[in-house]
Amino acid sequence: MFQSFHLVPELDALGNVLLAARMLGAPDTATRQRAETLLSQVGLAGRARHLPAQLSGGERQRVAVARALINRPRLLLADEPTGNLDEHTGEAVIDLLVGLCAETSTALVLVTHNAGHATRCRGTRTLHDGILR
Repeated sequence: MFQSFHLVPELDALGNVLLAARMLGAPDTATRQRAETLLSQVGLAGRARHLPAQLSGGERQRVAVARALINRPRLLLADEPTGNLDEHTGEAVIDLLVGLCAETSTALVLVTHNAGHATRCRGTRTLHDGILR
């Protein structure tokens, strides 16, 4: 996951989530249902047919969360996933991301400048002057 959502502008929210699944082959009915379930879990069931331009920044990032989880990864790398969001929306996205990763047993590596977000993780490492501590 990136801080810039990297959604395909011509695809609706559901299509953007399914795009990751398409890379592994044509999505079957179960995969489509999973995409719809993920969109529901991120609070976007009613926005599945909206294009990225019709979504707020927080909604776009929630689509990116659903897309990142569609293929049931064991590990999710999140590079400043709240960097483009206001504080309130960023907190909501972190809550969602940490919660969904815990629920799906997905390991999360979160890169952030936000100390509060870092404390939500089990372990933390700090990079300062090129030294990882």
